[in-house]
Amino acid sequence: MRIGIAGAGAWGTALANAAALAGNAVALWMRDPEQAALLAGTRTNPRFLPGVRLHEAIRPTANLADLAETEAVLLVTPAQTTREMTAALSAVLPAATPLVLCAKGIERETRAFLSDVAEAVRPGSPLAVLSGPSFADDVARGLPTAVTLACRDAALARRIAAALSGPTLRIYHRTDVRGVEIGGAAKNVLAIACGAVAGRGLGESAKAALVARGFAELLRFARAYGGEAETLMGLAGLGDLVLTCSTAQSRNFAFGLRLGQGLSPEAAAEGRLVEGASTARALVALARAREVDMPISEAVEKILNGAWTLDQAVDALMNRPIKSELE
Repeated sequence: MRIGIAGAGAWGTALANAAALAGNAVALWMRDPEQAALLAGTRTNPRFLPGVRLHEAIRPTANLADLAETEAVLLVTPAQTTREMTAALSAVLPAATPLVLCAKGIERETRAFLSDVAEAVRPGSPLAVLSGPSFADDVARGLPTAVTLACRDAALARRIAAALSGPTLRIYHRTDVRGVEIGGAAKNVLAIACGAVAGRGLGESAKAALVARGFAELLRFARAYGGEAETLMGLAGLGDLVLTCSTAQSRNFAFGLRLGQGLSPEAAAEGRLVEGASTARALVALARAREVDMPISEAVEKILNGAWTLDQAVDALMNRPIKSELE
């Protein structure tokens, strides 16, 4: 296929390499013409993926209209830019061109899931979401990785997944768009909690308990909003949660780690985007709207807004009423 990728950060560049390695012609768009010229000339992206060479089938561009002739476009910009970027793409893409959302989050201001944001801007056009346990550096360097692509059109999901899958990237497909995007968004908030546990030195037992109980929260939330439990048991749910909660290579875990070491949220972010921090308030608000019990996510949100210290959050979680594990 002819694949367009909007966004040349680490994840966009990694997906471009993977798509090209799978045999596709790839147009990689970025805002900055100078950056596009640099990538075209050096075949590297030193700012986001130093040391990784761009596949020869990738054509960097700063002209969004260059994506108009592609057969599918992957939107790989931060979650909070989804509305703006979908609108920009709508001006140049045919209505029939599928858009694949690759960010993980919830729109802060409207508390809308990203698929709902894209569908509101581009009604009636094919839409898919891509999520799962994947670090950009692993994918870019050709290390074995598996993720999930969901589209309500099962045949289209199968076709895009097959086109993007290559020797080192395996893409499974589903029709549960909501479940896949919830897994990607919610796990970032839980990863902050796990990082804080590690930073505070609370031990591996506490971290394991947090992952397990966090996954229970994720399942409850997904069911309340129409996601399928089977989806959350797969790559886009449990798989991504395990990866993100286990290493400082995860930006959200690393942010939580610094929180646990006593830094403020502003200092812990180190000037970088932390999707879990952007998502926490919207996630908790959506949970409350449908009376979904999410104590770990609520604790993260309270730490981020200054209502609780980490010690207060731990005390609150450990002193909750004893209940059945199935509740």
